[in-house]
Amino acid sequence: MGPRVLVIGKSGQVATALTERAEARDIPAMCIGRPEVDIATMDALPDEAIAFAPTIVVNAAAYTAVDKAEDEEDAAFAVNDAGAGRVAAAAAKLGVPVIHISTDYVYDGAKPEPYVETDPPCPLGVYGRSKLAGEEAVAQAADRHVILRTAWVFSPFGRNFVKTMLALAETRDRLKIVDDQRGSPTYALDLADAILTIAERIAETGWQQRYQGVFHAANAGETTWRGLAHKAFAASAALGGPTAAADPIPTSDYPTAAERPLNSRLDCGRLKATFGIALPDWWVGVRDCVGRLVTTHEKQETP
Repeated sequence: MGPRVLVIGKSGQVATALTERAEARDIPAMCIGRPEVDIATMDALPDEAIAFAPTIVVNAAAYTAVDKAEDEEDAAFAVNDAGAGRVAAAAAKLGVPVIHISTDYVYDGAKPEPYVETDPPCPLGVYGRSKLAGEEAVAQAADRHVILRTAWVFSPFGRNFVKTMLALAETRDRLKIVDDQRGSPTYALDLADAILTIAERIAETGWQQRYQGVFHAANAGETTWRGLAHKAFAASAALGGPTAAADPIPTSDYPTAAERPLNSRLDCGRLKATFGIALPDWWVGVRDCVGRLVTTHEKQETP
């Protein structure tokens, strides 16, 4: 018997990707989110979610406005900490595991090598602190939990760096882009496939203690924000889409309200060893994402 996946969150990148990939893989899935369900205030899952009889719950809902969080700490913690705990508790009440999505921002970026799950977290800002607190809330509320730390998520959906770069390239020939932050860009559709594969493994084998805890889940390889933009522009140019020159600048030349980790690279060895999952190279996802964005744009512009 395969999994039945209840996704908390409807409009975000990961939730949208999960809906698409679950349909493609013929995995029953239900997405619920605001305004019907707000995890910051919910007391219990709605009746229709319980009637769906999920075998696993995925929490893809989050407060992700990293800079805004510096001024909205209560709002960030209400969703990322208390809300995450509520979702995990609801899963535990249903008697099913929970998969919770976390972030590279739990690290300070000072480590010179890619981070492994046992490295001590040390978030630099409110967003990272709220997500770390959420991990702890999930672990306390549900014994059967899988926490996936991911990084630099992009997709054809919602707001993200790749979409922003292509939009800017519509009107500008050159862009100055940070080139001293390194990370593992993650395609939301690849992450969705990884989540669904985890759900399948658990459905096939039953819950095993080795599944519990924190795992890194990011696309293979690494680059900088400028490197990511350069690859996106190259893919777009090949399809006749918008492109621009990407000039490197240091983080100090692009100040933000929240400090970013200089190193967001994630070692995903534990994910492969435990679940047999290795996400593809990040640039493969960029090509697919940009192809979808440029093609959709062209269709919209055609009279």
